[in-house]
Amino acid sequence: MKKRLQLIGVLFVLLMAAMPLRAQNNPYVDDKLIHFGFYMGVDMLSYHIQENDSLTQLGMPSANGNVYHPRTMSIGAGFEVGFITDLRLSRHLSLRFTPGLHFGERSVTYKSYTTDKVEGTREGNKPSLLTIPVSIPLYLKWSAEREVNYRPYVIVGGGVQVECFRDKEKVLLHKPFDAFVSAGFGCDFYFRWFKLCPEIKYQIGFLDAHVPTSEKQENAWGIAGDDHFYSDAIKKMTHQQLSIVFNFE
Repeated sequence: MKKRLQLIGVLFVLLMAAMPLRAQNNPYVDDKLIHFGFYMGVDMLSYHIQENDSLTQLGMPSANGNVYHPRTMSIGAGFEVGFITDLRLSRHLSLRFTPGLHFGERSVTYKSYTTDKVEGTREGNKPSLLTIPVSIPLYLKWSAEREVNYRPYVIVGGGVQVECFRDKEKVLLHKPFDAFVSAGFGCDFYFRWFKLCPEIKYQIGFLDAHVPTSEKQENAWGIAGDDHFYSDAIKKMTHQQLSIVFNFE
């Protein structure tokens, strides 16, 4: 992840160095009623987890004598790519439809109070989740006045995600459908033939994405040995995502 971010930073500096400071590039690009583009980005993924207090208070141990308490210290890496359709509503406001495909992995760290041991999900990979969701969002984009070849903006919106991949043998399992809200900021940089729009946005889901053990049992999905104690320790699980995105329009 660190090397990937460094490479993105170098490419961004080179692009900025190639941009004229005085002459306006693409002076009429923002006057179009509709324009299109694509985007690529890197994601930092995590969960917000609500612990199952009833099990904690009862101190229910697993077969190996541990009581699992979920933590969210692990941040996974991801990648996203998609398309942009931008509808101009006014001089400063536009409506953006940006469907995309995401690839990433989220992890949960557990601590056993009985052994005082932190069980890292990256070693065994049991409670980690590979996620490949299709994202279908709508954003409102408000842009400031253009200054030569740059124009800052903010975005706010939301949408839905549909999970394309579900490993039913995993300890933790995502529900296939989620909804989210998102907000961010960025800046349009104008080049001769296109706009480059680096953007930072934060996204948080508001539906419970956790599949409980009872649902796995009803569907005859695999639950091996001590695994269900990892799942039972969680009452509610929602996703969080910080993204650095480069839009080409």
